[in-house]
Amino acid sequence: MSATRPPEELTARDREILKDVIHTYILSGEPVSSRAVAKHARHGVSAATIRNVMADLEDLGLLEQPHSSAGRVPSRAGYHLYIQALMEARELPELERRRIDGDLQAGAAHAERLIGTSAQLLSELSGQIGILVTPAFAETVLEAVDFVPLSGRRVLCVVVSESGFVENKLLQVEEEIPREELVRIGNYLTENFRGQTLRAIRERLISLMREERAQVDRLLPRAIRLANQGLASRGERDLVVEGTAHLVGRGEISDVDRVRRLLDTFTERQHLVALLNQCLDGTGVRVVIGEDSELTSDLGLSLVARPFGADGRARGSLGILGPARMPYDRIIPLVDYLGESLSRALVDNASRGGERA
Repeated sequence: MSATRPPEELTARDREILKDVIHTYILSGEPVSSRAVAKHARHGVSAATIRNVMADLEDLGLLEQPHSSAGRVPSRAGYHLYIQALMEARELPELERRRIDGDLQAGAAHAERLIGTSAQLLSELSGQIGILVTPAFAETVLEAVDFVPLSGRRVLCVVVSESGFVENKLLQVEEEIPREELVRIGNYLTENFRGQTLRAIRERLISLMREERAQVDRLLPRAIRLANQGLASRGERDLVVEGTAHLVGRGEISDVDRVRRLLDTFTERQHLVALLNQCLDGTGVRVVIGEDSELTSDLGLSLVARPFGADGRARGSLGILGPARMPYDRIIPLVDYLGESLSRALVDNASRGGERA
């Protein structure tokens, strides 16, 4: 086989041998030798022939040889070819589907509880790290807003999204505002801006400040000031992580330096959030392996993720982070099913109006 032939022109035997190498490596975590593949009698060829095929697959960039005397391991391109063309499609087992549906139904009244439950399910059912990025505050679609007077000149702003997320924010105002007026302001904002994103609402209110109407309507200036503070974006998404202990100490992440870098990733957050944000584009499951991103390349990991939403638009993303040799035929359907189930649960939560914290 010529080393210049593209992967899509691999023979059936080439593909079977590549699939065997990947399966064996996923199970063992050790570089795979031609002798190990030759034990699978269905190939009907000698270890020497298999060795030549594996060398050709390495030339194509589908396998790698960590050491000159070692066997071979899948490359990033090899994994992707396996996922796209060689892996047998599997459905999530019925027992796991019932577990997911039951746990999400138990927390259906609270959007925040659904988020935490989903991250736990991802980790527990995969034995890897479950991660989830919640919707950006600025892109939250408003269902209702309330202002609650506290002692002194403090006001609690309670924002409820269409999908049931609740955001509480403490505001410091210039002067005490009577409870009745705070109620009217909350009602005004809810009635006039329900169904719009918080970003759009703030932009509209800023525009209203420049109009004559704001000088005539006594309620509007205070409503604008309160909304401007209460609906201000925090500038980041919330990151939920479950199951970091699953990876620490494994063969893939056993040295102290890699453990430290892994934990730093969850502490700093922004790199992982940025990677998950990329998974908001499009639909379905996306697999990020090794050199696909700086984060997975640095740690030698893989991310299987997909978006979720409650109104036909992606509002957040969830996924599983683990070693590049994770069992994709099991992980991909798990992420896909849980993403669909969470989206449905959020839609149901929105139709019921959710429950406010």
